[in-house]
Amino acid sequence: MLTLALETGGELGSVALGTDGELLAESLLSVRATHSETVMPEVDRLLGQAGRGRDEIDAVAVGAGPGSFTGVRIAASLAKGLCFGRDRGLFAYSSLLATAAGTGLPERVVACFDARRREVYAAAYDRVAPGGAARGPEVTDVETLIEELPGGPGEWTWAGSGADRHRERIEAAGGHVVPPHVGTPRAASLLWLVRRHPEAGRVDEPSTWEPAYVRRSSAWREGGGAGGADGAAG
Repeated sequence: MLTLALETGGELGSVALGTDGELLAESLLSVRATHSETVMPEVDRLLGQAGRGRDEIDAVAVGAGPGSFTGVRIAASLAKGLCFGRDRGLFAYSSLLATAAGTGLPERVVACFDARRREVYAAAYDRVAPGGAARGPEVTDVETLIEELPGGPGEWTWAGSGADRHRERIEAAGGHVVPPHVGTPRAASLLWLVRRHPEAGRVDEPSTWEPAYVRRSSAWREGGGAGGADGAAG
């Protein structure tokens, strides 16, 4: 099964191709306002590199947020568009879970993204698997996480842009923060999740599926209801 994976919820996004559990290719992208115009050309480039065409894609895996509202929305829209009217499966997984999976650790991982306003999007995974979160996904502050994690922060590995931003405070409390390149949500991690936990991510109705933004966008709040729900930056 040829699977295309899209993860564009952070400052650094990625596109990956895999088949039968094997990673064929992955590309990293800088996420900007024009990101929607760069993702599909990159998808086509990777397909060409692998000697495949769009019509050979069997399934699409997507990072379901939270993260940048614009970035999450771009990946979701492209994934749904690729599945619309075609016999392709859609799989969606939390971008926080993808980040935790990218550490290679099986348990006790806190994934958190910078949500601005001195907050983070976070989930603490007893087990790095769907349904394995001890808490979250949620919007909170690092101090609350440090105070409320079972066993204390020193028993957990921290990953993601939020952990990197608050590295000094987390490490002072005894937590271990992975390097930034390890804590980036990757499309390749989505392929791993599809292989290991397909039923947990399967979307029954791709046309009506929506990502998990966790909190409303700044445009929604400022406009009194327009614009949907959010991530860290519009």
